[in-house]
Amino acid sequence: GAAGDGRTGPAAVRAAAPADAPALAALAARTFPRACPPGTDPAAVARHVVTELTAERFTAWAVADGAVLLLAERAGGPAGYALLLADERPPAPVPAPAVLLSKAYVDLEEEGTGTAGALVTAGLERAAALLGPRPVWLGTNVANARARAFYRRRGFVEVGTRTYVVGGQAHDDVVMLLQTVPGA
Repeated sequence: GAAGDGRTGPAAVRAAAPADAPALAALAARTFPRACPPGTDPAAVARHVVTELTAERFTAWAVADGAVLLLAERAGGPAGYALLLADERPPAPVPAPAVLLSKAYVDLEEEGTGTAGALVTAGLERAAALLGPRPVWLGTNVANARARAFYRRRGFVEVGTRTYVVGGQAHDDVVMLLQTVPGA
């Protein structure tokens, strides 16, 4: 972890429950804006957070069939989360059926601790157990070099692009694909 902060490894990862939804929504409100590209309208980011990353949405994801919602915790507090969803109609050229790695975010102080990797690894394993072996895809902003490198290290390859709308503002995303899930 960061020098002197006492974080020597990844935070503990577990399945999220409906009771975690308010903490997950608060975490999403902190982490999502950091993933947005430079120049994103702050009002658009705020609209996205209050419409798409609500406690109600997290409650629904926690109990939905075909969804894997994980929470990373450190000292009882949320440190990160990941959401993977069954996707029967992914964008070309992703083969169907697939899994969408919809969200994977950690708090700033968790960067470099292994927490993000632990979340993604656990999410891939649980999605494979729930849905069977499927290709996994994600979209990340073209300008987010850190995320793109993170996913490349985990075997994802860039296969296309898509437009992603944040609070009414369109952005260019790279579509990344993991054909073979480790352990599946």
